[in-house]
Amino acid sequence: MSKLTSLFNEKKHNLLSVFFTAGFPKLNDTEIIIKSLENSGVDFIEVGLPYSDPLADGPTIQHSSSVALSNGMNLDLIFNHLEALKGSVKIPLVLMGYLNQIIKYGDVKFCQRCKDCGIETVIIPDLPMIEYESHYKALFAEYNISNVFLITPQTSVERIRKIDEMSNAFIYVVASSSITGAKGEISEKQIAYFKRIEQMNLKSVLIAGFGISDKSTFNKACEYMNGAIIGSAFINYLSDNGSSTITKFVGDILD
Repeated sequence: MSKLTSLFNEKKHNLLSVFFTAGFPKLNDTEIIIKSLENSGVDFIEVGLPYSDPLADGPTIQHSSSVALSNGMNLDLIFNHLEALKGSVKIPLVLMGYLNQIIKYGDVKFCQRCKDCGIETVIIPDLPMIEYESHYKALFAEYNISNVFLITPQTSVERIRKIDEMSNAFIYVVASSSITGAKGEISEKQIAYFKRIEQMNLKSVLIAGFGISDKSTFNKACEYMNGAIIGSAFINYLSDNGSSTITKFVGDILD
C-alpha cells in the first residue's frame, strides 16, 4: 500500500498539500523545505521539477523554475536530495513535472530513480491519456508509480468517469480554466463546478488546485473536495521570507 493510500484511508477531509519548486529559492533548500512542511502539519508535498517551459504554470511558478534552473538544479540533483530524505520523511512526496523532462532524462531511468527515492506518485499535466494508456501505464505499474490526472471545468463527464476508473492516487481538480496562481476568493462559478464534481460520487480522492492561496480559499475548497494544494502563494512566501519561517505559513492556513 502506498503512502498516499494509507493517508487517504486515515484522513478523508481537509487534506493540505503544498507545492514548491525544487531548487528555489536556493539550490540546497529542497530538503529544508520538505522537512519544515512535514513538521508544520502538511499532509503531503508536491515537489515541482523546474522546467524552462512549464505550460500549466503562471508567472510565479515560472519565475521559481527559472531561478531554480539558474541555481543549477537538475533532475539528478533533485533525485539525490530526495534519496537523502528517504526514511526520514514519513509523509508522501509527489513529483510534478512535464513529459519532455521525462523523455529527455529517459523514462525508465526516471522511474528507477523515483523508486530509489520512494516516490510513488507523479503529476504530468501534459501527458496525453492515449500516450499514458499505450506506454506509461505499464511502465509506471512496473515501478509502482501512480499517475495523477487533472480535470478542469471543461472536462467532459465521459472523460472524468474514465479518469476516475484509471486513477489509484487522486484526481487533481483544477479549480479554474487558467494557469496556476492566486486569484482571490473562490467564485460562485467555481463552487458550482466543485458541487458538480462532488455530486458525481467518484471513487477517487478529489484534491483541488490552482488559485487556492490561503485559509479562506482552502476551507472553501474543502467543503466540496477532500483537500487542496497551495502552490503560488507558498512560492511568493518563500520569495519574501526564505525557508526559515515555513511553520507560520502553514499555521495560518490550518489554525
